[in-house]
Amino acid sequence: MATLLLPSGRTLPLEIADSAGARRRGLLGRDGVAGALLLTPASSVHTVGMRFAIDVAYLDRELRVLSVRTMRPGRIGRPRARARHVLEAEAGAMALWGVRRGARVEVRSADPFADPGGR
Repeated sequence: MATLLLPSGRTLPLEIADSAGARRRGLLGRDGVAGALLLTPASSVHTVGMRFAIDVAYLDRELRVLSVRTMRPGRIGRPRARARHVLEAEAGAMALWGVRRGARVEVRSADPFADPGGR
């Protein structure tokens, strides 16, 4: 599992959904998420069939936050221009973590030899 480095310097467990199947599955069928889930590449999400509300942060290529919103179950999000990744967490988490428009997050691989850039 990877790690998400927040603007505050705090780290969290991060799951990465980087295949079509993993992105399609996302958080469906779960009752919560420990840490966050990064969908990549992605520019929109939906919460149809979800059991809980989520916070969604749309990220650009440099992992800078373009916008953050909370989505209740059963919603379909509109694609965001310039979004290349989507970060999902339980509702309320992004505000607690300081993830807001203009902030930048960092992804660190669990295997330091997997990607020299840490992404």
